[in-house]
Amino acid sequence: MPDAGAPAPGRVVLLTTSHRVAPGLLSWPAWQALHAADRVLCADGAHPQLPYLREAGVPVDEASPTAEELLDLCAGGRTVVVVATGEGEPRLTDGLARLAGSGRIQMPDLELLPASYDLPGARLLDLVQVMDRIRAECPWSSRQTHEGLAKYGIEEAYELVEAIEEGDRDELREELGDVLLQVVFHARIAEEGSPEDGSEPFSIDDVAGGIVTKLIHRHPHVFGDASASTPEEVKEHWLRTKAEEKRRTSVTEGIPLGQPGLALAAKLASRVRTAGLDVPLPRGEGVGYELLAAAARAEEAGVDPETALRAAARAYRDAIRATEESRRGTDEG
Repeated sequence: MPDAGAPAPGRVVLLTTSHRVAPGLLSWPAWQALHAADRVLCADGAHPQLPYLREAGVPVDEASPTAEELLDLCAGGRTVVVVATGEGEPRLTDGLARLAGSGRIQMPDLELLPASYDLPGARLLDLVQVMDRIRAECPWSSRQTHEGLAKYGIEEAYELVEAIEEGDRDELREELGDVLLQVVFHARIAEEGSPEDGSEPFSIDDVAGGIVTKLIHRHPHVFGDASASTPEEVKEHWLRTKAEEKRRTSVTEGIPLGQPGLALAAKLASRVRTAGLDVPLPRGEGVGYELLAAAARAEEAGVDPETALRAAARAYRDAIRATEESRRGTDEG
């Protein structure tokens, strides 16, 4: 039984911080707890928060007490704040849990106080750091080039499309990560520039900054004074601002010719229709011209011919498997 005459057990505050947030940017409750504490402890003398805590007048002792020692420090109603390391102090918390479970010790008040929180997208910083180390230390990754990685970008994009078509959300999350890896990998390579052609280096921040600027400029109905209440009006804003940016002399400029044939045909037809041009489809013999006409009709009807063909191909695949399964059943019988 706890000793009724024992001094007040005090309070232990485990202060956690995120390495993805700039050191020193702590919540107001965290600063209050730090300034009011009788002792502030941290096992890591190189913890990035320590210079900022000391600058703010908070004395921090470099110490790694056991659970028993921490209880002694709290005795008499004192408050001890433990600035957690990146691992989260599992040895200390396991020890406190063991003591609390014994039922023989009067435990101090225990509080987990997050001093800083990850913002949305914070794990992207981890990806950038991991990619930077892999590029520097991995024998394979350190030798890769934009040209050598190009095929993987295509493969990952197709695997992403397949995950979307299959409706598998776990697979979708994984494939999105694989596509994101390609972006970060290429951006990391680009940081080194190109000694061959003397091109200037750029980073993932330049990539992100460029697309942020583009999105804001192409959404004046969100970030500006323009208005749009329908998807068609949004598309009109997008096309108009895109045309102003690119200053192209032909609606065909910017259409990648390396994309699948049906998608290419539909994109050309879409550009022609959007621009209000009257361009008859070329006449010719053979399945190529038939597919071109089919793709143009699909686009006009608001159907993506590539997606439609892939859906039909999947149905064909299922029919093939059903026939194979039926044949195996007949053979076994």
